[in-house]
Amino acid sequence: MLTRVAEGVLIHESEFCQSNAVVVQGGTGVLLIDAGVLDDELACLASDLSDSGQTVVAGFSTHPHWDHLLWHPGLGEAPRYGTARCADTVRDRLSGGIDARRFGIPDEVPLDLLGLITGLPSGTARIPWDGPEVRIIEHQAHAPGHAALLIEERGVLVAGDMLSDVLIPMLDPNGTADPIEDHLAALRLLDGVADDVEVVVPGHGSVGGADRVRARIDQDRAYVLAVRDGHDPGDPRVGPSARPGWEWVTGVHERQLQRFARRGERDGTPG
Repeated sequence: MLTRVAEGVLIHESEFCQSNAVVVQGGTGVLLIDAGVLDDELACLASDLSDSGQTVVAGFSTHPHWDHLLWHPGLGEAPRYGTARCADTVRDRLSGGIDARRFGIPDEVPLDLLGLITGLPSGTARIPWDGPEVRIIEHQAHAPGHAALLIEERGVLVAGDMLSDVLIPMLDPNGTADPIEDHLAALRLLDGVADDVEVVVPGHGSVGGADRVRARIDQDRAYVLAVRDGHDPGDPRVGPSARPGWEWVTGVHERQLQRFARRGERDGTPG
């Protein structure tokens, strides 16, 4: 079911990790961001759009993780975009095929059209489509070529896998030389547009209003700094206060703390 979050912007929330697919209405059709996740949900989304007379004219994947690279035949053959680095990463990772079991992909996920995205030229500032201007804010937090999208005239920030009320910042130890600083740099970019945002849509979790945008930026920053310095973040997304069904996030946190503490010891700096 599609839910309106702003004028001309709707979301479809998946049962899988509370994933949010975003639909932006344009002049000749819709832009679909991070379509997903389960097969019956994608079929339902395609049917809902078709029944309302809306055609998908463009797609966009915010980053190169499998749950953000999905598609369904019912959505048509519109061009599907990502940043150049995102597309290159997808191509490299899928060159040898994909082991669904290794990646923990549920059986109900359709993989036939996984990752068929076109990289936009490096430095592309906006998604090419006939609709509201969608600004690309590329950074290297969480995954190579990650992009947040700002639908400026709608005041909506599609954050990808950041600014979630259920997921902590998930630092990619293999993507760049300094995932801590990359995440902090990304948060600075999002902070720079926060005054223009009325609605934030995370890749996973609840949609937030204007009062939550900077609160989530600050919460993510505090978490990353705590991991960097080897401190208890006191974050409600981990530990006993974690939301039911999301207890596994505490395990992710513990592994991140251990990984970056060990890195600090190797470098001779505080963990």
